[in-house]
Order: sequence, then structure tokens, then C-alpha cells
Amino acid sequence: MRNSSLVPCAAALIAGLALIAQEAATEAPAGFTTPPLTQSPAPQTVSNGLAEPPGDTFVTDQMQFERVHDPTNGLGPIFNAASCAQCHQNNVTGSASQITELRVGHKDANGNFANPTVLINEGTTSISGRSIVNDRAICDQAQEHVPDTETIRTRRAVLNTLGDGFVEAVDDQTLVAISANQPARSGGRIHGEFIEVPVLESPGATRIGRFGWKDQQPTVLSFAADAYLNEMGVTNRLRPRDVTSVCKVTTDPEDTPDSNGLDDIDHFAQFIRATQAPPRDAVLAATPAAQAGGKVFDSIGCNLCHVETILTAPAGTVINGGSYTVTAALGNKYIHPYGDFLLHDVGTGDGILQAGPADTVNKLRTAPLWGLHIKSRFMHDLDSLTLEDAIRRHKGEAGHVTERFRNLSANQQQQLLTFLKSL
Repeated sequence: MRNSSLVPCAAALIAGLALIAQEAATEAPAGFTTPPLTQSPAPQTVSNGLAEPPGDTFVTDQMQFERVHDPTNGLGPIFNAASCAQCHQNNVTGSASQITELRVGHKDANGNFANPTVLINEGTTSISGRSIVNDRAICDQAQEHVPDTETIRTRRAVLNTLGDGFVEAVDDQTLVAISANQPARSGGRIHGEFIEVPVLESPGATRIGRFGWKDQQPTVLSFAADAYLNEMGVTNRLRPRDVTSVCKVTTDPEDTPDSNGLDDIDHFAQFIRATQAPPRDAVLAATPAAQAGGKVFDSIGCNLCHVETILTAPAGTVINGGSYTVTAALGNKYIHPYGDFLLHDVGTGDGILQAGPADTVNKLRTAPLWGLHIKSRFMHDLDSLTLEDAIRRHKGEAGHVTERFRNLSANQQQQLLTFLKSL
């Protein structure tokens, strides 16, 4: 005879098991699935499954990311590129490229970093309050030039944006835990720094920065808005004022809603959030040399900063100062960025102070290594033309790891390089 008292218990057990199965973490989809839509015929582009806002599509988002601007729709007066894709494109749209931006500054009387004042328009107008100096302008009068007074000068490589929706979905406490774990695992030599930075779309709120070489942006939308102004000169609701009005022919903000109520920065953010993570070279990764190199990578301590696996927050988690909720496409996903998204001093610091405290002036965000196999130049300034040179440039917190690399046999070094080329 059936015991009816067990039915509720069985039902609860089944429901609980179903919930556990539903919440089980899965691998984030990976692939270079955003070929440029400018090709003819337009190739198929594939997202990570992120739901689109009403009336929007992933193709529309990518089209906006690739759209070329001119002065009549907000480009400039000073800028570095006329579209997002002009910088973020190599093989596919959204990836890193060979493009660099210029950052400069000087030390004040107290030895602290100070942003430059750049004179334009034959010295009658100045631009101040930022370290970036744009390479291009819509007219001669607006063209910037580095003043002789700015003795701190560096180039910054364009960063990959593929998979950054997953990075945004990583909980702050996960990054805090990675930072806290590093000193004990490195004999106190490695300790990544995290910084709290303002969330532009949630005034008054802060979050741990994770985008940009100085971790100066905490969210995908904040990153998109800031880049739209500083790299393309297009003002928007989060960055509503141009840095100069010389030769300007439009009114601010220049980014306005489309028929679906979405600004360009919304399309950019949606595109980035919906991209798949950069994939590995599966063929090379399967070779004995690459697999042996992965063990060398761990054994000498590269994995302390270049963290292989991170889990995103569960779907439904509210982040970004309450302005965004982690979706099912991004939540509870294992990603393999080979980075910790923390600031470190590895001896290659650029001397530029941005969002962090004074001690971050010579610190840079660990470069995530995913997608490394489609890059031809390395490090924040792209000055390393080989992976071996990039490794040997690591000093400071990573000095002991570099020394371990030097002490490897020639075969082990080659195995490590093979592994890196598979990432």
C-alpha cells in the first residue's frame, strides 16, 4: 500500500533536485562568431544567447558597433577612430587589435601624477582633465599635440571586448577572494589590488573596476559610454559634454534614442554582453606539447595572476548599483580568461594615474590571455613582439616567476610557449 505521507517529501525532493540541476554551473559558450557584417554577402553572426530588448537584434547591435561616424552625427572634434570596430576588430568584430591610444602626463611639485593641459586652436583653447591625447581631429584647429612638458608618455593597446558580458557578471566578492588568496600562494610577493569606481549609469553607486588597463570602468555600459566620448568624441547620456567645441557642428548629447528607445551606447553594451568568450585553438591545445606547457604554466606560478577559471554570479543577481540583473545567458557560467582583472605592478607600469589611489600609478590590469593566439604583439604597450619577450619583461610582483621561467630547460620553455599560443 502506498504511503501517502511520503508523497509531499518525494515531491519536495524532486523539486530540490530539479533546482540543483537548474543551478548547476555550465561552460560559457566560446567562439569567434562575430565576422564583420561589412562583408558581402553579410555572414552569419551568432550571440551567446542573451535575450534582446524589444525590437532589437544581435545583428542590429553589431551593425551599430561597426557603423562609421562623421562630424554630422557627432564624430570628434577630436577622436581616435570613426567606429568601435575600427579599433576592436581582428578576424572578428569585438576583438583586440594592433591599435594603441596615447596617454601622457607629468609629475607636479609634490611628485604626484598630473594630467596634461593640451593647447589647440593656435593656443587659444585648451583641453585638460584627462591623460588621453587623441590622434585625430575633424579640423586642423582641433588637432592635439603632446606638450614638451609631459614627460610621462605611454601607449595603451586596445583591449578585447569579446566575452566581457561574462566578466561583468563576475561578482565583486569573487575578485576580492582572488586578491586575498594571492599573498599566501606566492609567499607575499603577489597581491592584486582591486579598486571601487563609480557606476556611471547608477549615480552614487560604485563597483569593483574590471575594464580598461587601469580598471577604470566597472560595467560594460560605463565602458561603452566612456569610450564613445574619449575614443570617438560622441557625447551621450552618461558622458554628455565634449572636451572641446572647436569645429563642433552638433549639439550635446549627440547619441540619442532610436525608434526602440535605445541609444547607441545601449546597442554597444548589448553587443558586448551578447558576444561569446574568445575560444582556444582546439587543435594546438590538444597536442602533448601544449598540455605539458599548461602544467609548466601552473608550476612556475603564472596562474596566480592569469587565473584560468572564474565562475560568474547566478542568474538573477542584481549588479551595477541595481541597474542590471545577471541573465540566464551570463549567470552561473565558467569562463577561462586566464586573468584576475586586478591591478599589479609587474615592472611595466606606465606612470599614469586614473581611477585608483596613488599606489596604482605603476600598476596595470592583468592582461587576460584568452584570444592570445590571434594576437601578434603583446603587453599593454604592444612593445613585445614575441611571447618570450613578454614573459621576460615581467618584473616586480612577477619577478620570481620570470626567474623560474629562465631556469626552465629549453624544452620546458618551448612547451610553455606552445601552451600560450593555444590560448
